[in-house]
Amino acid sequence: MIISIASGKGGTGKTTISTNLAFSLAQKGHKIQLLDCDVEEPNAHIFIKPKVELKETTSFVVPQIDEEKCTYCGECVRVCAYNALFVAKDKVMFFPQLCHSCGGCAYFCPEKAIFETNREIGEIEAGSGYSIEFAYGKLNIGEVMSPPLIKRLKKRIDEDKVVIIDAPPGTSCPVIEVVKGSDFCLLVTEPTPFGLNDLKLAVEMLKVLKIPFAVLINRWNEEYFEIDSYCDKENISIVMRIPLERKIAELYSEGVLFSKELLEWQDAFCKLFDSIEGLWK
Repeated sequence: MIISIASGKGGTGKTTISTNLAFSLAQKGHKIQLLDCDVEEPNAHIFIKPKVELKETTSFVVPQIDEEKCTYCGECVRVCAYNALFVAKDKVMFFPQLCHSCGGCAYFCPEKAIFETNREIGEIEAGSGYSIEFAYGKLNIGEVMSPPLIKRLKKRIDEDKVVIIDAPPGTSCPVIEVVKGSDFCLLVTEPTPFGLNDLKLAVEMLKVLKIPFAVLINRWNEEYFEIDSYCDKENISIVMRIPLERKIAELYSEGVLFSKELLEWQDAFCKLFDSIEGLWK
């Protein structure tokens, strides 16, 4: 089963939920794989503390122009849907941050003046910690195209295990790349107006993708019930509430899994998994 952990906004606690769910299930004998696909700012490794066994660079293909063959006809510019190429009077300008590696420019070039070369965009580290198979991606500083790195990281998915994927925040292309193919998505939100607004965006995204989902409220208190009202109205299951407690926050700030120290939460996360399985089936 592949479970993605997502949210409409940052800071709701996706990594907290991903890591503690993975740890709790591993303690109960489940075979767990955890992938941190928030490649622009991965931090699950801070809590899992894995022994890194593999490092590999990730690249994707980009065009390179053979100026001796190029006639500056502009066909590559016409084909490129992402404006990554521009032809001046006697120069082809290439903007690698805009390239989506589709290969169209090389395919349609009438002079065969474009060939493809690899461009490194980040790296993947893999290992294990707390009996959890773990891997995460790190996008190079200055890079803007994270989906190719996410795709490469997701190729490591082992469907014989319970796979938990920590997604980036929001509802943009990287998030869609992470959650597609998931059997279930757990949406983490917080009891604030911003949390509710961005939860609605995430719900609409998952409806379009036709991925079953449920909601977890992190830092829950008894002062803001608009999320409950929204979920009741939309017939969305709230499968867990994690209260706003100082001890949990202290453990988080020290890079410690709170379910490791507060043992009652291991059973709570296992019940969460049972709820997810029940909604999925």
